[in-house]
Amino acid sequence: MRARTWLAVSAVLLATGCAEDAPAVEVPAAPPPAADVAAASSGGACRLLDFAVIAAHTGGTFDVAAATDRGDTHTCVVRAQAAALPELTLSVTDTSIDAATFTADVQPRGAAKVTKLGKIAYRRTVSKTGKAGPVAEVGWLAGEDRLASLRWATPPGTASAEADRATAKLVALAKVIDTRRL
Repeated sequence: MRARTWLAVSAVLLATGCAEDAPAVEVPAAPPPAADVAAASSGGACRLLDFAVIAAHTGGTFDVAAATDRGDTHTCVVRAQAAALPELTLSVTDTSIDAATFTADVQPRGAAKVTKLGKIAYRRTVSKTGKAGPVAEVGWLAGEDRLASLRWATPPGTASAEADRATAKLVALAKVIDTRRL
């Protein structure tokens, strides 16, 4: 019995000594933590948006923003990194039109009027397209001569009634967007 114990202890000691000569194995580093970047950091009309404010008013969770400026028009698109839709788009354009021109030339036929948003505003739901479900839209003439719109594109298969409910949420979001900050 002593001989067996001695052999087992010797084997363990020999194996331990060999481990010092073995090359070190590199363990891959953990991926860097995801950075929580604000929508405003994308510039353009994204400076007017905040992911937390969007979530509070619409219930939508977004974490990616992209902006573009072309002439007097500033645009921001936000979406979730994991999915292309839903997608929220804010466009703001400098303009010299008045409320009557807005009603005649900008407000789509059949759109519902919205009160207490800019000088004049509307909301509507646009029918689904081939790649997306229905789109909720809110447009308004802001007090500082800016034409603004919010569009919420839904995933395919979304019911029109759900997009109709989204227009009310977009109106609430539009009321907190300060277009003067552009």
